[in-house]
This record gives sequence, C-alpha cells and structure tokens, in this order.
Amino acid sequence: MFSFVIRRILQALLVLLVVGLVAFAMFNFIGDPIDNMLGQERTQEDVDRLKERLGLDQPFVVQYAKFLLAAAQGNFGVSYEQGRPVADILAERAPATLELAAVSGVFALTLGIVLGVFTAIRRDGFWANVIMTLSLVGVSLPTFLIGILLIYLFSVELDWLPSFGRGDTVQIGGWSTGLLTTSGLTALILPSITLGLYQMTLIMRLVRSEMLEVMRQDYIRFARARGLSERTVTFRHALKNTMVPVITVTGLQLGSLIAFAIITESVFQWPGMGLLFINAIQFVDIPVMAAYLMMISVMFVAINLIVDILYVAVDPRLRT
Repeated sequence: MFSFVIRRILQALLVLLVVGLVAFAMFNFIGDPIDNMLGQERTQEDVDRLKERLGLDQPFVVQYAKFLLAAAQGNFGVSYEQGRPVADILAERAPATLELAAVSGVFALTLGIVLGVFTAIRRDGFWANVIMTLSLVGVSLPTFLIGILLIYLFSVELDWLPSFGRGDTVQIGGWSTGLLTTSGLTALILPSITLGLYQMTLIMRLVRSEMLEVMRQDYIRFARARGLSERTVTFRHALKNTMVPVITVTGLQLGSLIAFAIITESVFQWPGMGLLFINAIQFVDIPVMAAYLMMISVMFVAINLIVDILYVAVDPRLRT
C-alpha cells in the first residue's frame, strides 16, 4: 500500500510539471501584458525597462524554472493588474470558490445516490420515470443556460433568491465564509444548484445503471433467499458493490466542480477564483493565470490520488 501511494505521488508530480509547462507556454500566445500596463504613450525604453523588471526579457525556460521554484515556496509572483502578491489574491478568492464547490458536491453526491437507488428500486414506477425524464434537463442543457433560467424564475419572477453576489460574510481567522449568515446561505442556493446539477444527474444515472446490474446477480438472490430484509439487501450488499465505478466518476466530477466554476461564477458574479481568472485573461495577467491553473491541477491530482486509495478500501480484491 505504501509503495502504491509513493508511485501515485511521483506520477502526480510528473503530471503537475507537464500541466504547468503547457499552461505557461500557452500564455505566450494570448497577448502582451506590457500593452495593458503602459498604454499608448509608452516609449521603447519604458517597454524594455518594464520587461526587465518583470523578467519577461529572459528565455522561456528560465521564466518557467523561476516560476516553479517560487511556486514550490508558495510565492506565485505579483499580479500585473493589481500590483499585489498573487498568493494574497488567491487566498481572498479561494473561500468563495471552495465553499461553492463543496456545497455543490454535497448536493450532487447526496441527491445523486439517493435518486439513483430510488429509480433503480422503483424502475417501473411513476415517480421514477418522472425523475429520469427530468434528469435529461441537467444532462442536456448547458450550465450557463440553467443558471439564467434559475435567475429568471427564482429572482426575477418569484423574487425569492438573490441573482448575484455572495451575500454577507463572516471572517473566521483568515477564512471568509457565507455559511453562517442568512444572506450568504440564500445567495449560495442558485449557484450551487447550477454548478452541481449536471454532476448530480450523471451520478444518479450511473448509480441507477450499476444498481440494476448488481440486483440481477446471484449473490443478491441468495441474500434474499436467506431471508434478509430488502433494506439490508439493497444498501448493505447491492449499493456497496456499485461504489467502485461511482467513486471513479464522482472523484473526477467533484474535481471538475472547481475547474468549471468559472461559468457559474461569471453568470452569478460570484467573487471567486473563476471570476478572477476571467479578469486575468482580459488583462493578460500571467502570474494570476499560472497560479490558478496550478492550483486546479493540484486539486485534480489530489482527488485522483484519494480516489485510487478509496478503491482499495471499497474493493478487497484490489488489496493484493
């Protein structure tokens, strides 16, 4: 087990190096930050001086090596747009994105498993068919359109929920949270549903298909023949054996919640890292973009590592 984890960590480090290299290379083709920072009345001396100060006059390999060495120490440079350390900017924006992704993940995972089991057990029932029909909405419609429809219904027509912003927040140490205020919780409802709806429908359909497959196995028939209750058969024997593929998809989808929060944050003007990344692209703020992509890569790799370890915990056959 220990050697397995070490191999996965080494593979993760290699993936991070490749992702960082690709991302850093792409930034050279999206624009020149000097144009945004100096304006039209600049001279060539001003351009050369600013490039030297920012290190943009050095070869690409040198820039990338310096970025990696600094990032390993938690230093992602200074934002070209705001003139502040990127680490401080991300620390301010990270709580909003992480809370949104966490609530969306809980919503998708909990409701997805519950509805997946329900529609599998009552596969010919009226409500199961209704749920499966409505789930096509979450799979088919794009995220931004779902967000706009929710805003129109619950904010414009019914005036029940706010359409933008994070609401009031409470500072706990260095973490700003909206989970402890009424306006913060109400502001979280629409964006979390928008972000988690696709993942929820995907998990629900996967759980349903796996449950239908497992319920036809011989050991389920033997469990019923032993006189075990239907509840025990369903949740202790059937559901547990559907978890390996569910863990795979769930791990990847929960990682994508943070990466794909960009669209949801743009629709709801949520002050998180996704909206910060969009603004950084417009200004060609390379340090912010590089730091954001590296953070997303680290989260994806960490989630995949956790998923690999959970395989062993769920499936005893893999322990050998």
